Amino acid sequence: MMIGLCLLLTVGMTAGKKLELKDVTSRDFNASTMFALKALPDGDNFARISEDQKRVEQYSFKTGKQVGVLFDVNDVKEPALGSIDGFTISPDGKRILIQTGTERIYRHSFTATFYLYSVSDHRMVPLSKNGPQQTPLFSPDGQQVAFVRGNNIFLVSQLDHPQEQQITSDGKRNEVINGIPDWVNEEEFGNDRMMVFTADGSHVVWVRYDEAAVKQYSMPLFKGLKPEKKEFADYPGFYTYKYPIAGEQNAMVTVWSYDITSQKTQQLQVPLDKDGYIPRLIMTSDAEKVAVYTMNRHQDCLRIYMANATTGDVRMAIEEKVDKYVREEAMSDIQITDRHILLPSDRSGYMHLYLYDLNGKLIRQIEDGNYEVSAVYGYDEKTGDTYYASHEYGATEQQIWVAHKNGRRECLTKQTGWSTALFSNNYKYFIHTWSDLNTPTVCTLCNNKGKVLETLVENQALMDRLSAYDLGKRELFTLTTADGVELNGWMVKPADFDPMKKYPVVMYQYGGPGNQQVKNAWNIGQAGRGALLEQYLCQQGFLCVCVDNRGTGGRGAAFEKCTYLKLGQLESHDQVEAALWLGQQSYVDKNRIAIWGWSFGGFNTLMAMSEGRDVFCAGIAIAPPTSWRYYDTIYTERYMRTPQENAAGYDDCPIARVEKLHGALLLCHGMADDNVHFRNTAEYTEAMVQADKDFRQLVYTNRNHSIYGGNTRAHLFRQCVDFFMEKMKSERMKQ
Repeated sequence: MMIGLCLLLTVGMTAGKKLELKDVTSRDFNASTMFALKALPDGDNFARISEDQKRVEQYSFKTGKQVGVLFDVNDVKEPALGSIDGFTISPDGKRILIQTGTERIYRHSFTATFYLYSVSDHRMVPLSKNGPQQTPLFSPDGQQVAFVRGNNIFLVSQLDHPQEQQITSDGKRNEVINGIPDWVNEEEFGNDRMMVFTADGSHVVWVRYDEAAVKQYSMPLFKGLKPEKKEFADYPGFYTYKYPIAGEQNAMVTVWSYDITSQKTQQLQVPLDKDGYIPRLIMTSDAEKVAVYTMNRHQDCLRIYMANATTGDVRMAIEEKVDKYVREEAMSDIQITDRHILLPSDRSGYMHLYLYDLNGKLIRQIEDGNYEVSAVYGYDEKTGDTYYASHEYGATEQQIWVAHKNGRRECLTKQTGWSTALFSNNYKYFIHTWSDLNTPTVCTLCNNKGKVLETLVENQALMDRLSAYDLGKRELFTLTTADGVELNGWMVKPADFDPMKKYPVVMYQYGGPGNQQVKNAWNIGQAGRGALLEQYLCQQGFLCVCVDNRGTGGRGAAFEKCTYLKLGQLESHDQVEAALWLGQQSYVDKNRIAIWGWSFGGFNTLMAMSEGRDVFCAGIAIAPPTSWRYYDTIYTERYMRTPQENAAGYDDCPIARVEKLHGALLLCHGMADDNVHFRNTAEYTEAMVQADKDFRQLVYTNRNHSIYGGNTRAHLFRQCVDFFMEKMKSERMKQ
């Protein structure tokens, strides 16, 4: 590719093949993995969709072998289905909800056409004949299904011959939502359903969002291609939805219950600040208790209430107050078991686990130490064992652990690298997914002692394919800034790396709160896949680096929360410090260091390039926030409070720093970005124009925050690579 624009540093002749840029976006180098797995209620089996998406297959947790087929499109005559998108098995295992015709809405939400399939007689009927549905949910006994359509909740009973009953009728687009979250709650609290049954199936409980007073945002839509929107062939249109920016009005949330027998609806009087949040609604094993999580607008106080859907009684079980803010992952990782609540908290300075009973009485702290618990897999009621993942061996490592009731802890996955797990419902087995910097995903079946029973995925074929290419060495490193801050990083060197040469460097980063890009894991880099895009850049003569700045995760509350009220200041400072450190290495050309990133990484790119020290010769910001005044309430205020409270913090942003920007800049943004609005780039470019700063800009028609579809991602990466190659061989960079 682009031989005429080769870098001054000529890549040496080696025996292996060279990557092409199209390889980065093709599926040829995807690692195989165990995807869409669901543990079955019996504890001994799990299910997954077949690779051709035509069957739901059942596998044994004991052997890893397939033991049956729960659903096959060929067994169903009506309706005829070519493939399926997803499935949900009823609690009693007698029925399966089959998902087809999926249409994405936002990051988590979608509509689909669902069918009820009877395992015993292979009979399948539509869940509803009145249009696509959202978030269908089986009752605990498997005899009813609740779902949302058009912002209203519906109940289906007599599942052999579904009868549809409407529970709410006030739902209206951009005004009232029942049972599913609005955009900002979905995006920032990471869920797409806000309704549950009670444990006895007698009531449906849900959150109602009144977003009538929330201001709206409109995005232009065009005919475009891949997909083509023919309705806009003559005139463009708009997509308009409610999006509360920092400091503005949120949706008003309330909790309601519906008595299925009496058909009566009542509001549950959950104590909540007028501008507070309800991030979760969870069914418990007690029919008289539905767990309702609430959070104040500053998000530094999480409360768990137990609500009785019949009597309306609401009592607080747990109040969790921590310094600065409750981390989102701490809230989303709470586990409610039959008799306990397992609560992650960084109250000690590190994320650890605390066990409560359902009434909120603290029983004990599960484990302790100067490390972070990073994922919670569950608490075994029978043994008192707790299963989780942690960074006990360092922020770049993640292993699976068990903490026994007596306080003794065991590491179940002792190899270095990055491990995740899917446990059986009885915690006797788990599927262990592991990789490291130089090894693609390996999936093994283990017992709860960590013993490997079967290897399910090895990716040897991928390793063989990659071995034919000249790929550079991936390695972890640490650096210490001039401020005395130790930072973790990874580096990819060209296959023919010569320590006597001076290489141009491309620094990729994200840098946002709690995020980690520096891991001893395979899926690193701007495009993942073993840093495949970075490997391509290395073949063009670059050295590729990623450094996790202050504010990122895995290293405790002090390291992560030090950016509070001043997002971007320390993060960009650390990226500049990292560039200066790199420039001191004998094999780095300090005059040819570039930086790039996506989303928060784009913001961090702009902040670093305008930090005041001229260290970056070029940068690329993809879909960047350019002022936190333009971003949503929940995310922004978690780290910055409101603009009314913290004007100084908000005022230090890329737009305000534009006069200090150094280096060539490329901006890329999708015009239909519902997350980081194109407004951010539009306002930033206007500031650049008025400051008489040169820049380049790429705009992608009808593309969202991920900028994909058709040839879009391949085009984006080609423009980015060409920009680096052009700007890093300019006259200014020549030695």
